[in-house]
Amino acid sequence: MATVIVIGSQWGDEGKGKIVDILTQDAHVVARYQGGHNAGHTVVIGDQEYVLHLIPSGILHPDKKCMIGNGVVIDPAALMQEVEDLEQKGIRLDGRFYISKNAHLIMPYHLALEKWSELSKGDRKIGTTGRGIGPTYSDKMARIGFRVSDLLYPDLFRKKLKSNLSYYNPLIKALYRGEEIKAEPILRDYSRYAERIRSWASDVSLLIHESMNRGEHILCEGAQGTLLDVDHGTYPFVTSSNSTAGGACTGLGFGPSKVDHVIGIVKAYTTRVGSGPFPSEVTGDLEQRFRSIGKEFGASTGRPRRCGWFDALVVQYSVRINALSSCALTKLDVLDGFDPIPICTGYRYKGAMIKEFPTESAVLEACEPVYEEFPGWKCSTVGVKDFQKLPEKARNYIKRLEDLIRVPFSLISTGQKREETILIGNPFH
Repeated sequence: MATVIVIGSQWGDEGKGKIVDILTQDAHVVARYQGGHNAGHTVVIGDQEYVLHLIPSGILHPDKKCMIGNGVVIDPAALMQEVEDLEQKGIRLDGRFYISKNAHLIMPYHLALEKWSELSKGDRKIGTTGRGIGPTYSDKMARIGFRVSDLLYPDLFRKKLKSNLSYYNPLIKALYRGEEIKAEPILRDYSRYAERIRSWASDVSLLIHESMNRGEHILCEGAQGTLLDVDHGTYPFVTSSNSTAGGACTGLGFGPSKVDHVIGIVKAYTTRVGSGPFPSEVTGDLEQRFRSIGKEFGASTGRPRRCGWFDALVVQYSVRINALSSCALTKLDVLDGFDPIPICTGYRYKGAMIKEFPTESAVLEACEPVYEEFPGWKCSTVGVKDFQKLPEKARNYIKRLEDLIRVPFSLISTGQKREETILIGNPFH
């Protein structure tokens, strides 16, 4: 038995979907532990592309069980759409898909609150997806949120909804001059969602423990990335949950002693979506080149990603925060035509060199990157499946990244497709 956690090691969008899909081949259970449908995981199998937002990527393997943990927030409308899209492509969920009864529900007023809150911030906006994630987690901490289990008790659901609307409607009108939100349309829609969700609602923590006791392999899937973690990221420009490895324990309901391997997904360069400091960011034609070659647009929103060179301080920090056992390097092929290829190995702040990632956003905003340049290999690496068959300069680049981040790469992605991968080590073995 082994329990493996997959996390993003930068600002998200590192290609976790493909890596989870590959590792699922050796797993029995794949479980999502935090975030909501503000994350998008893209998996390409043959000529078919799948974009998943809530359901774990492992659902594409017909013999695997998939679970959504209590740490995830769920928009039932988005979930139903995702299920429908999968079923239209021949992917069946019933009998192998489970949702924690303790997971919280995104309500229509959460979307409105997030939209209006962002607009009110002006230049200091966070750059959220506007999907109600933050307000849902706020309600969870304020102990007025809706859990999946509330859907199963219509009278309780109605009572709680009217109580919450009596609180939020005056706030919406006074602060944002918005229209009052009516209870009846919500009750009608959510009672319809409950009919389908009822068959999936489960005690996911218990199911995972039972699976562990049977000696099965568990793959825990996070969303976003380490630098978007609400506690350890570039606050306040972060998500509203713990996207780091520790979030898997609280978001699924098992203790840290059960974790055997933590694999961090690392893009061969760096990207981020939304506002916030980004020392190695590039602009102009170079940024457009990254976006064009790497298809750097959000899978959930289509927003263009900000792009920059590999930042070793970011990943070193991620290695420490998550106690990474190994890393998976993605999108190496995007760098095929770049020459030279800089690596950010430190920052200059007020004339002094910084060799550790600063946690204060105000400091990070004022940091200038210090680069080490590597020669580009200027030939295609797409589809290479053997490390020794990579160009020598590409191998040297990868080895330098390993030296800087101080953990080995167990997998290298050389293209979008499942088979375009170099497997060096298997965390389940």
